[in-house]
Amino acid sequence: MDALGINLGYFLVQLTNFAIIFVVLRVWAYRPIINMLEERRERISKGLEDARIASEARENAEAEADKILAEARSNASSEAREVTVRAEEQAKEIRAAAEAEAGKAREKAMESVEAERVSLLSDVRSQVAALSIAAAQKLIGENLDAKRQRSLIDDFFAGVKSGKVAVLEDAGDLSGSSAVVTSALPLTGKEEETVKKDVLKKLGGKGDVEFKVDPNILGGLVVRVGDKVLDGSVAGQLSSLRQNIS
Repeated sequence: MDALGINLGYFLVQLTNFAIIFVVLRVWAYRPIINMLEERRERISKGLEDARIASEARENAEAEADKILAEARSNASSEAREVTVRAEEQAKEIRAAAEAEAGKAREKAMESVEAERVSLLSDVRSQVAALSIAAAQKLIGENLDAKRQRSLIDDFFAGVKSGKVAVLEDAGDLSGSSAVVTSALPLTGKEEETVKKDVLKKLGGKGDVEFKVDPNILGGLVVRVGDKVLDGSVAGQLSSLRQNIS
């Protein structure tokens, strides 16, 4: 050792001091530092893990919130549509009810107007009969049989001769379940009964007969059964006469 310039005693003392210092540092300094670093590392790891968990929880919460918000919007939209549909249906029902009421009111008004019209035309028929008899008597210069004259006038308006409907005499049997009879002026109850009986006979004994009034036909009757029209009106006869003359 002396050849190497090393003092063995001093070397041993230094080695002992190093060993002591190493043990002291290891026990009192290095290990606590290592432990402290390990604890710090664990705290950091735990903090990072907690942060990751918190981040995932926040993301999950945001996703759940978005889901809830989307469901709420969807439900709100669906409810709004349902409310709109219900409102539209109620509006339609209200409009339909109003239209039905208006229709009933119109029908009632038309029935009232038609009844008044028929009543006025009935009065007109009586006045026309009276005026016709008076005019005939004045032209001839003598009193005519008023009963016979009125009978002729009634036959003119009712289109009935000798208890039969003139327009049906050559018609043969009619195919149908209902008929519409139009006269220039309202028929009396007896006239309606006669016409209905004759029309039903042509229909085979069964069917419905409806009576209408149209002063434009002037006199006589127009009988419609389905698409077939039997025109025995004065207006129809005048039209045929004009066509034949021209």
